[in-house]
Amino acid sequence: MARRVLGIDPGLTRCGLAIVEVSANRSLKFIAVETITTSPKDELPTRLIQIAEVIEQQLSTHKPDLIALERVFAQANLRSVMGVAQISGVILYLSAKHNIPLQFHTPSEVKAAVTGNGRANKAQVGTMVTKLLRLNEIPKPADSADALAIAITAGWRPSAFVESKPLTRAQRAWADAEAASKKTR
Repeated sequence: MARRVLGIDPGLTRCGLAIVEVSANRSLKFIAVETITTSPKDELPTRLIQIAEVIEQQLSTHKPDLIALERVFAQANLRSVMGVAQISGVILYLSAKHNIPLQFHTPSEVKAAVTGNGRANKAQVGTMVTKLLRLNEIPKPADSADALAIAITAGWRPSAFVESKPLTRAQRAWADAEAASKKTR
């Protein structure tokens, strides 16, 4: 059984969206990718509506089983953090409205899942996304590659598939680490 995952790299000026299909054996299929852009000259409500409308269109067109959103902890630029928080709120609303489960993933978790290194740079993430999805070139802008990486990470997470099959050793290790991290929060 394959599941569709909508990965979102949130941003107010550039918001990456990607749809991948992930099978229970972790094989991947590229479905779609785009980066929504809004102008800083436009009023905030207008920008939020523009992004929300494109996301809703993706939800209607591709019918994902899961939404994966990058969780950003801190950035030096307060305006950037506010934009990410505002877009994240829109995505939380759309997830609830459409009754689609939502997962959050940290940037280091995404980098580790896709490249094996939680401190990988954007070029390394883009290269691995290209290889994993058998694409001809690295998706551009980087927000698109990041959204694909987020979708892949969520699809590979053991909880993305509810099945009667036992988890593999790697899936069990991931599930155990996730449970341990929740206990320490």
